[in-house]
Amino acid sequence: MTDFLQDYPHGVILALDEMSLYFQATLTRVWSPIGQTPMVAVHPQRNCRYFYGALNLCNGREIAMRVDAENSEISTNFVMQLLMIYSQPILLLLDRASWHYGGLRHLIEDTDRLSVIYFPVACPELNPQEHVWERARDRISHNHNYQCFETLIDDFECYLNETPFQTNFLDKYIPKGWRHF
Repeated sequence: MTDFLQDYPHGVILALDEMSLYFQATLTRVWSPIGQTPMVAVHPQRNCRYFYGALNLCNGREIAMRVDAENSEISTNFVMQLLMIYSQPILLLLDRASWHYGGLRHLIEDTDRLSVIYFPVACPELNPQEHVWERARDRISHNHNYQCFETLIDDFECYLNETPFQTNFLDKYIPKGWRHF
């Protein structure tokens, strides 16, 4: 990463990932008064919508997009949208999902201002985008009862795109003298 910042001092570092949002209620632990068990209605539907997200590690801005699947074509299209949003060089931090290869690999090879670093295998906790998904689930989908799946999807996407998500990832891995943002 320091090589990228040395070559492109005003470049953007993005952590990218995908997630599945289900209409079926997801539960997490909560505090409640002794003897009063919290109640959450459960819908039997297993409807699912996928999201792609890229967290700008320089300013905490999230760019999220709802999609119908997770595959190489959609991954490539999402990265192409990121290239349209950001005019400066981009360093993408990715996990090793199978759909991050194929068409995306060709896009990376053919685009001068796009570089990639892959996270180690089986280390999702290293990807700051995973923490964005966790915060969004805690805020929007865990322990909530939506009557309409589209409303849940809209609220989830709105939260992602309108909430700043600060991370200390760069503080851990890049000395302050190397950063120009």
